[in-house]
Amino acid sequence: MTTSRTALRARVLALWRRVFSLSWPVMTEQVLRTLMRTTDIVVAGLFSPAAVTAVGLADIYGRLPLWLGLGVGDGAIALSSQDTGSGQTANRNEAITQALLLGVVMGIPFALLGLVGSYAAIAVLGADNETVRLGGQYLAVILLTAPAFHVTLIAARSIQGTGDTRTPMYINACANALNIVLTVTLAFGLGPFPELSILGIAVATAVGDVLAATAFVLVIVSPWSELRLVRPSEWVITKQLVVVSAPRVAEGVTELVAEFPFNAILLTFGTEVNAAYHIGRRVYQQVAAPLARGYGVAANVLVGQALGRGDPDEAYFDGLAAAALAMVTIGAIGVALFAGADEIVRLFTSDPTTVAYAADFARAYAVATVLIALYVVLSGSLRGGSETRPPFVAKLTGAVVFLLGVTYVFGVGLGYGVVAAYVAIVADFAWRNVVIGGVYLRKNWLERGASMMRDRGSLPTEGDDPERA
Repeated sequence: MTTSRTALRARVLALWRRVFSLSWPVMTEQVLRTLMRTTDIVVAGLFSPAAVTAVGLADIYGRLPLWLGLGVGDGAIALSSQDTGSGQTANRNEAITQALLLGVVMGIPFALLGLVGSYAAIAVLGADNETVRLGGQYLAVILLTAPAFHVTLIAARSIQGTGDTRTPMYINACANALNIVLTVTLAFGLGPFPELSILGIAVATAVGDVLAATAFVLVIVSPWSELRLVRPSEWVITKQLVVVSAPRVAEGVTELVAEFPFNAILLTFGTEVNAAYHIGRRVYQQVAAPLARGYGVAANVLVGQALGRGDPDEAYFDGLAAAALAMVTIGAIGVALFAGADEIVRLFTSDPTTVAYAADFARAYAVATVLIALYVVLSGSLRGGSETRPPFVAKLTGAVVFLLGVTYVFGVGLGYGVVAAYVAIVADFAWRNVVIGGVYLRKNWLERGASMMRDRGSLPTEGDDPERA
């Protein structure tokens, strides 16, 4: 018994070291990415609460190309990690090439929306005239570079699937650092640059996205990369990319659609409450979310590569161990976030009413940190096995029943106000884990990943010679 416990402890610690080695570059990259977004909110807050609301509302639409890029990127990382584990580099190159092309094509409609519909998109949410003016300017610019943004997201995940999480960190870190500097410079007109206010924040984001996309393409075509761009020819890989990506995209669309009525409900409580929500959410996204995303990517890569090696038991264990590490470390951060909420939100605004509500939103997210960590990592593990449907179901039901249902019924209908929104945020993630945990423990997702690899020739089928597979 003692020997088995010692062996298990050694196995877990070794896996935790592997998880951390893969996740810390992603965490660093995500910290800088969220710091960039946090800078946007802070700078906007120095202008007015309307400017904060404008950036927040525009970001709702901005998350649609984000989720589309993440969806295709998750398809790319799943196939990239699995084919890296199985040694099928030809299939891997085919998959990442098709994913990049798909991302560019899917970004074009957003660029067109930025040209003709950005102001109407903000106005339909019921915002006042000043918020529409500011938000429309911001949204138009960031949507124009959606194709480049998709290339950045998909290329980063394609490279991460090979086990290289540092190269995306280097590229995105440089792009995000430049973005932050340009945000301050262009918003306030420092040096020789004109003062562009909210428009300057958007221009900085666009410049960073274009430069990052260019750098990723140059890296992939360079001799230093394991990946190669090829002429697409395998329709089975196209089909699998769509099958894996579509639920992930639908998951993001669900979040986007839910944000519209959720923000509309919050706006009935006042502009300050809506601004407070965006600030409180941003605090969580800056402090704890990068760690969760890093662990989620690590779990995705480890599970996918284990399945590629034909070892489903190792894949299952890796996912659980990564989830345990995430809950312990991120839970500790949640405690600190809860305790320091009042001081942290004052970095974003000095308006006393907004500060009070923002601190409570930050505490709601602090309570939910452990739940969010578990959900993100288990979802990442399932995606490593090409199973993206359960996270979609979890988010859809959680958003409808809890985030929207609880907030509206108790907040508006029964008169509890914004307190219902705090409860709904925590309940939403608790429910998601019920759905995801049940699927994970049943293990059916392991066979799904193996089956898809066999279909595209990355694993031998029954009767094949293993030496030739």
